[in-house]
Amino acid sequence: MSQQAVEQTLGKLLTDESFRERFFTTPRETVWAAGLRLSDIEMAALSGLSRSALRSFSAGLDPRICRLCLVTESSQEERQP
Repeated sequence: MSQQAVEQTLGKLLTDESFRERFFTTPRETVWAAGLRLSDIEMAALSGLSRSALRSFSAGLDPRICRLCLVTESSQEERQP
């Protein structure tokens, strides 16, 4: 429950694609697993962010500061029509 936890969560949302996808599926579990402690108000505010806006902003970041997202076989199968 601090500004620091909010900033760390935003940073992970922007630089870690895997975290971002997990966050929008199971937000509370994802932040707790990452060791981030957010209040209900902070969770609600972050959960209300636009997934596409985060993805778009993230795409403009230098790849050297982003976490490499490895595609697994199950992820590839889910993406195929």
